[in-house]
Amino acid sequence: MANKFEDLKSAKDGLAVKAEIDRFAQIGWESIDDDDLQHRLKWLGVFFRKTTPGKFMVRMRIPNGTMTSDQMRVLAGVVERCGEDGVADITTRQNIQMRGIRIEDLPDIFAKFHAVGLTSVQSGMDNVRNITGSPVAGIDADELYDTRELAHQVQAMITNNGEGNPAFTNLPRKFNIAIGGCRDNSIHAEINDIAFIPAFKDGNEGSEFGFNVIVGGFFSAKRIAEAVPLNVWVSPEQVVALCEAILIVYRDNGLRENRHKSRLMYLIDAWGIEKFRAEVEQQLGSELAPAAVKDEIVREKRDHIGVYKQKQAGLSYVGLQIPVGRVYAADMVEFARLADTYGNGEIRLTVEQNLILPNVPVDRIGALLQEPILAKFPADPTNLSRSLVSCTGSQFCPVAIIETKNRALELIEQLEADLTVPRPVRIHWSGCPNSCGQPQVADIGFAGCKARKNGKIVDGVDIFMGGTVGKDAHLGECVMEKVPCEDLREIVGKILIEQFGAILKTVDRGQEPLKASQLEASQNAVYAV
Repeated sequence: MANKFEDLKSAKDGLAVKAEIDRFAQIGWESIDDDDLQHRLKWLGVFFRKTTPGKFMVRMRIPNGTMTSDQMRVLAGVVERCGEDGVADITTRQNIQMRGIRIEDLPDIFAKFHAVGLTSVQSGMDNVRNITGSPVAGIDADELYDTRELAHQVQAMITNNGEGNPAFTNLPRKFNIAIGGCRDNSIHAEINDIAFIPAFKDGNEGSEFGFNVIVGGFFSAKRIAEAVPLNVWVSPEQVVALCEAILIVYRDNGLRENRHKSRLMYLIDAWGIEKFRAEVEQQLGSELAPAAVKDEIVREKRDHIGVYKQKQAGLSYVGLQIPVGRVYAADMVEFARLADTYGNGEIRLTVEQNLILPNVPVDRIGALLQEPILAKFPADPTNLSRSLVSCTGSQFCPVAIIETKNRALELIEQLEADLTVPRPVRIHWSGCPNSCGQPQVADIGFAGCKARKNGKIVDGVDIFMGGTVGKDAHLGECVMEKVPCEDLREIVGKILIEQFGAILKTVDRGQEPLKASQLEASQNAVYAV
């Protein structure tokens, strides 16, 4: 028996509301049919939020995380018209989502998107999400393939060039695709439903270049699964067709009765990888080459923050750290100005929620680094803030159990007051077990929950550790459960000292410094609900 979401999609395709946007703008959000309001609008990237009724979130599609200064200005204008409610977040899929938007403004906003080549179509619910790719594609001196055009081609196939494609608006659940062209797994390949990993067909650089393919990776509250090898190698020219074939096989055969088991990996579990591959080949109408004996992910993952030489002589790119990915209209206008003033108007986003300004002449780097906004978004952040990632949290997300972004920033400030940390530590926050903040890929990850302390229910987290990225990436494991958030300063402080070489500070900061005895006591505590 199909679940309620399957009934909803059978009754009316999500994309059908595209023709009703003008009417919705006229009648107002309170008069919109509830299924259209809370569900089908997501097919256009428009999200009703119970935490801010009447103020919608809009999620863009920015393939490979590349955009222009003109596009950034349009998005800044959208955020600005929302007044004090306006805010934007860079996401862990190299994307931007904006909050505080009124339904009455959508027709004009969509027109402005179209004018600069932007779209938000099919960015929510049971659709393929933003296509991620190497954030320094085309400029990395050591890259193997420029993934930008492929990412755009895959998006064009899925969305009918941004107009909406009914062929792929009724998948069993959401779907993630990533295409990597660099040697450091900057796409987090292992957590995608389809990931293309650079590889030479015969295992050496003298042979034809292409991609090994892995499938089935995903995060959910019920299960965390790493992608598995499909035993397939494809040339760049085959990427779009393979994506289409896999999506059709998944669309037509994916499990739909239990929504918790509707992701691609469950179909692979049911069939086995050999049958799944055979069905994909049948859909393609041709056999696929076996995977190359090795891939080209050979380096540790980079965060791209700082100043780096490009492959183009005399040019560099500058990566800026965006604390927990949050920006406002004035910030976005400044990013556009910096891109025009110092580069060629291009802006890149990363899966770590950061921003890159490419194509900066070497003799302009000094002036760029002196720009006032870099005090807020630095190119040389501290070791703890450098790798901080956070989901939306309960401030805006109705699914989140705890607030994350503000709490994440506060904890980093506290830890940096307590400790000297000798190297970057990747800390990720997710407000619930759905893992949008990807705590399992972090050195230290938090997944929101409720905990008990002194007989009271309080905000808490499950703590994950051991996630690795880059070469031989694998997911971390939960090491502590139901830890009250108010105890994280002491507990994480001890973890940083014992496992990451941090040193306790003794400077007076206007209050009693954290004592080693406090750290020891907190680590020995046992938390349970």
